[in-house]
Amino acid sequence: MHNFLSWAQREPDKVVLIQAETGESFTARRIAERALRLAQWLAGQGLKEQDTIAILLENRVEIVELVLAAREAGLYAAVISTHLTPAEVQYIVQDSGAQRLFVSSSTWANAEAAHQALGLPCFSVDGDTPGVRSIDELLDAAASLPATDLSTRALGRDLLYSSGTTGRPKGVRKPLFGAQFRQQTDPEVANTQRLMQFGEQTVYLSPAPLYHAAPLRYTLRALDSGGRAVIMRQFNAEFSLACIERFGVTHSQWVPTMMSRMLKLPDAVRQRFDLSTHRVAIHAAAPCPVPLKLAMLDWWGDILMEYYAGSEGCGTTLIDSAEWRRKPGSVGRAFAGVLHIVDDDGKELGANEVGRIYFEKGGEFSYLNDAAKTREAMNEHGWATYGDIGYVDEDGYLFLSDRRADLILSGGVNVYPQEIENALVAHAAVDEVAVVGVPHEDFGEQPIAVVVLKPGEMPSEELAHAIAAQAASHLSKVKWPRRLVFETRLPRLETGKLLRRVLKERFRGDPDAGYDVRAALASGVEAGASSRH
Repeated sequence: MHNFLSWAQREPDKVVLIQAETGESFTARRIAERALRLAQWLAGQGLKEQDTIAILLENRVEIVELVLAAREAGLYAAVISTHLTPAEVQYIVQDSGAQRLFVSSSTWANAEAAHQALGLPCFSVDGDTPGVRSIDELLDAAASLPATDLSTRALGRDLLYSSGTTGRPKGVRKPLFGAQFRQQTDPEVANTQRLMQFGEQTVYLSPAPLYHAAPLRYTLRALDSGGRAVIMRQFNAEFSLACIERFGVTHSQWVPTMMSRMLKLPDAVRQRFDLSTHRVAIHAAAPCPVPLKLAMLDWWGDILMEYYAGSEGCGTTLIDSAEWRRKPGSVGRAFAGVLHIVDDDGKELGANEVGRIYFEKGGEFSYLNDAAKTREAMNEHGWATYGDIGYVDEDGYLFLSDRRADLILSGGVNVYPQEIENALVAHAAVDEVAVVGVPHEDFGEQPIAVVVLKPGEMPSEELAHAIAAQAASHLSKVKWPRRLVFETRLPRLETGKLLRRVLKERFRGDPDAGYDVRAALASGVEAGASSRH
């Protein structure tokens, strides 16, 4: 078997996708037939290989059908976040060059501006959108169209946009797979089958939005492996555990924020569900604090698989639970691409030296309509970077420090926020923490820590000093946070990605917020650093 359509021919009545909240199930025949008819309709509309369609939908089966249709017709599918404003949706639709836009009654309000401004044909997947043609009309029309031979076209793929946390989002465009791959297994699917044991018996749970790269791609890989996918409309900690039990989930994918929320459930709730079918829990997207991962391993066992990658797909590392226990905090060794750590002058660094992370021969990509940004992601050797900072140890294991844009330059010294965050989150009262740089008249910048406490803990100056004092024992003086602010939550995307820019903007305008913990540390006041916790 080479892909989902091959499996659908062999096992047409197998349930391959389930909508978690309703339990509604969809067979391979239903999804394959609709995808093939949509592919024929798109080709009949004159869309050619490498053209683009745009999809603005909540998590539902039609996203999978449309992306499969685009793949069969040799098109790019730009799956757009449902949380964007009408202006942002219009920007992506226009930037991607999409020739058709697919919406639902719940997303139409954010798509209408693009439809009117660009004259873009729009189609509704649920038929409840006044003035917008239903996708069912397209399926009916496809039946009467002369068949187009699509077998010589390349295989289409996703065209996903960055989250836009540091400016306007950019489309990540990867080369299409040639027509010969219609008779072969997609190399990315083959890697998932080999490394994460995807196969016919896989039941993959996706609790995250399908407009993000990993949820969409792993859902498709489950289907391409002959398995089944269960998609949730939105993440809910207790419901996620219920889904594992109800649907016999074998594989799942999470971000650290989701794991943290599941761990916060009462013990009685966490112990209520039978998780015995659960064999592989994949996680990525954001650095996972060591205490959080240890807690998950204690609960779920050594089934966690962590990887480091990005939508650009220019390189990937992977680490299983046993390796991680030997190398806590690592995101693994490279299995796609060759790792290099490079300093600001382009010189390659040795083991345990911190610099920018590059991958050689990890995979091609470009940023759509932005040659300059594409060039910025490459160095003179043609190695590519996601923009992160880190180091590789003597055994080849990668450890992340930070994103380049988040670096704090204090008194001429590079300060990495994540190193401070790792020290602060080790305190028993701390649930999560983010560190950003704030202006300082002498040092240029100094770190400020934004701390979310665990339930039941009360903010106080004494506790702020205690948290900072415990962390200070693991940090050089230049890395001590200047101030500590207590907040009830950190700004994050649904994926768990921290919106550090939001904190930077806020506290650069209010650099004296919170408690002055640096002064207390400098004067030797530790306020009973660990006496309460």
